Amino acid sequence: MKIFLDTSVFVAAFWGDHVHHAASVKLAKAATPKTAFCAAHTVAEVYSTMTRLPVKPPIPAEQALLFIRQIREKFTVVSLTASEYFETIERLAEKGIARSYIYDGLIMTAARKSGADTIYTWDVDDFVLVSESATEKKIRTP
Repeated sequence: MKIFLDTSVFVAAFWGDHVHHAASVKLAKAATPKTAFCAAHTVAEVYSTMTRLPVKPPIPAEQALLFIRQIREKFTVVSLTASEYFETIERLAEKGIARSYIYDGLIMTAARKSGADTIYTWDVDDFVLVSESATEKKIRTP
């Protein structure tokens, strides 16, 4: 079974005080590059989010980089082509979807490209909004 993780699951896994930490860690620990995937965009989002969390003390860049290295070690990172970027934006624009939902749409395109059986996120409603009907059934929380 192939799984795909969204940024929200990684943030919950790496931030010990997150309400969904335990469920997210369990999923991330079981990952192997043959069975677990994430979007290349997610790697940047995780780094950005972890280094700007409103926590004391703040998470330093060096610690966030360790999180990124864990992703690289345990997950296959799926990149999109320029055509896939444009096709995703066009599809969402035609549906009237705008603003930051574009990033969820790009992550969903990577999820579809990965061939994952299940797409895990803590932002189910947003991902359902930007998904295509066949993919929508695969979205769930950890």
